Amino acid sequence: MNELTFEKEKIIGKMDAIVERTMQMDLTWDWGTGVAYYGICQAYEVLGKQEYIDLLQNRIDELIDLDDGYGWTVNRCAMGHALITLYEVTGEQKYWDLVLSKIDYLQHEALRFGDRVLQHTVSSNDDFPGQAWADTLFMAAFLMLRVGIITKKEELIDDALHQYYWHIKYLQNPETSLFYHGYEDTSKSNLSSFYWGRANAWAAYTMSQVCARLPEAYLYPKYMDVLGALEEQLSALKLLQTENGLWRTILDDSESYEEISASAGIAAAMAVKHNPLRLKYLQKSIGGIFDNVSDDGRVLNVSAGTAVMRDLAGYRDISKNWLQGWGQGLALTFFAEIIGRY
Repeated sequence: MNELTFEKEKIIGKMDAIVERTMQMDLTWDWGTGVAYYGICQAYEVLGKQEYIDLLQNRIDELIDLDDGYGWTVNRCAMGHALITLYEVTGEQKYWDLVLSKIDYLQHEALRFGDRVLQHTVSSNDDFPGQAWADTLFMAAFLMLRVGIITKKEELIDDALHQYYWHIKYLQNPETSLFYHGYEDTSKSNLSSFYWGRANAWAAYTMSQVCARLPEAYLYPKYMDVLGALEEQLSALKLLQTENGLWRTILDDSESYEEISASAGIAAAMAVKHNPLRLKYLQKSIGGIFDNVSDDGRVLNVSAGTAVMRDLAGYRDISKNWLQGWGQGLALTFFAEIIGRY
């Protein structure tokens, strides 16, 4: 197999439905919204549908007018991705000013530990002292990288790569090449030490974006760690794909349910970091993810927000019954990568 086969118009129809259903959700200024709207922006990039941007701009303007969510956290910085796209499309300075305020927070105010590693924060409280989560790679490090590339600020690119380097050191098990959900500096442990599917999606997808977006990446020594970590991770992940072309919420646990946000993020990374030996796995994921999107645009079987749980049951029992912004966004991202690259 040298190429993927899929029905482009059917996938575009699903994307239209996902965007429409996503914009019916009452999403406020937080990480789930950031992931959902990133997906809409990726869909816009490949399809060029102005209605996607119009819907997004109207909603984000509404949130700006409500003055909602300006107490930045690592999670809330995820909204910066959509703001970059709005600024690039409309040229309106207010969107870029908000992006820069997030970057200023991440560089000068966000909690860090050890060798200036970003602590994962979800509120104004010190909820998870000295903890690094894979989620931070999407919400913050990837955003810093994008802005560093746009502004040509080497110190910002270096800080972003610094976050990738340490999250790889803390979270990737060199024996399995898979990522743990979190790390705690006090105990020097990975806490419950499970290979959570969505954590691996955050890592894989954002590392693939470093590879795809960073100009002259080979001139940055820490890029080689990102590339090596991604290649080893994807080689391991392909072997954990289910017969349905999906991945489980705990990757190596046969009793854990298949989870679509993780599956979409992992498959999107495979689409970006092209390797012909992985095409057959990518092909399987197209059908698996497509079949988990309802006709009215609901991405199904997406796990709810998940902390670093205490035990296996904590992950297995997280509900997958409800509509989630991150499921909508990662499915759109996957379909956009497929259409844009194949």
